[in-house]
Amino acid sequence: IRRTILRERYRQIFPTAVLFSAGLIWIGFLLDEPGNIITGLYRIVVSENILITDYVYIAGPGAALINSGIVTGISICILKFSGASFNGDTIVTMGLMSGFSLFGKNFFNIWPIILGSWLYAKYRKRPFSRYASVALLSTSLAPLVSYMTFGSKYASVPLGLLSGVVIGFVLPSLSSYTYKIQNGMNLYNMGFACGLLAMTIVPILTALDDKPESVLYWATGFNTAFAVVLIILCLIFILAGFFCTGEPAWAVWAGYRRLLSTTGRAPSDYLRMFGAGPVLVNMGVNGLLGMLYIFLNCGDLNGPTLGGIFTIIGFSAMGKHAFNIVPVMIGVALGAYGIHQTLDYPSLQLAGLFGTTLAPISGHFGWPFGVLAGFIHSALVLQISSPVAGVNLYNNGFSGGLVAIVLYPIITAVWVHRRPKLRDEDYYDLFEGDSPIDTSDWRTTRTVVSEQAE
Repeated sequence: IRRTILRERYRQIFPTAVLFSAGLIWIGFLLDEPGNIITGLYRIVVSENILITDYVYIAGPGAALINSGIVTGISICILKFSGASFNGDTIVTMGLMSGFSLFGKNFFNIWPIILGSWLYAKYRKRPFSRYASVALLSTSLAPLVSYMTFGSKYASVPLGLLSGVVIGFVLPSLSSYTYKIQNGMNLYNMGFACGLLAMTIVPILTALDDKPESVLYWATGFNTAFAVVLIILCLIFILAGFFCTGEPAWAVWAGYRRLLSTTGRAPSDYLRMFGAGPVLVNMGVNGLLGMLYIFLNCGDLNGPTLGGIFTIIGFSAMGKHAFNIVPVMIGVALGAYGIHQTLDYPSLQLAGLFGTTLAPISGHFGWPFGVLAGFIHSALVLQISSPVAGVNLYNNGFSGGLVAIVLYPIITAVWVHRRPKLRDEDYYDLFEGDSPIDTSDWRTTRTVVSEQAE
């Protein structure tokens, strides 16, 4: 019965993701005229897509949202028809793909990387379903495909395609290794892996006198329109969590409170641990917190910041909640004053959102260490972009990985000499017999979730 409940819960992910992608396309058509949308989509495809290329700026809000809807639809179909398992990681992948397809990923530059990961699966004689999520997350380096196709000194379509295939082929094994050395403290493992690969590729291009150059295309003036869309979306998540999952509202609230006491250390599949209701509520609350952070810092709602908020919403199913992301945001805000920058500086707006990759540090060691991690991250992320020249979209994941690798052993050795009283996986012991979750099945499935998170 318990396994049937889980299968039924995961079965709803596919139609919901399809509906979400269709909703993005519909909103896109509402915000712009068809002629402008077609022109905008062309600009998105032929752009170099180096950070920070805001699709709202170069193509308009309609084309940007339609591109996001198309990429999201492609992603969920790849997961579905490859036979990949649906779980909390699926929601994470959808959040990342929909968010970053507002500034860097498009329906052209993701395919060569996906093909490369498919070839890797064939080379290893394993089903592609095992690498489908990794293939999609590897599109963090999609700007390199666009650059080698349209912007390089040696630009050509075959070169761009070959670059993407090579990237997709090597990243599954690299991400598997990097996952092990971060101790679950950096949620954006693929960002760290892609950053390491980019630090290898960019110097080679530089030696060939072909180094990509970072850009800044940043849209303003869309706060009201995007705020309305975000508020409606987040309220739908919250209301659906309380009233549309078949669970009593009090049970959803109780589950959400238990969720707030977890560390968020990877892998933490909240959908499996607490059910759809608490996860949907968590997604809505976190989305509103992300928008509030932007407004409190006099920032802008545009392609990149919407991407950051969508990413937070996605990871609300696997590691992030209000109690472990707010300290990191505060740390980033404090760091802005330390490096003599205003909080509305574009890179710092993104650091406050994407820096929540370090939420497990806050949850595992306590909020003061979350503030410390955010403070360090705010300085590091501004400097770490130069070596990778803007080709790694998950730049905050790269920075977060470095922070996690440095802080975890220091905090453990110097300040914290014991484990926290409650770990995420202990919920299966505490609620065994009362929870609809199969404890033994979870413990055997942690390995599978880890591989998908990689």
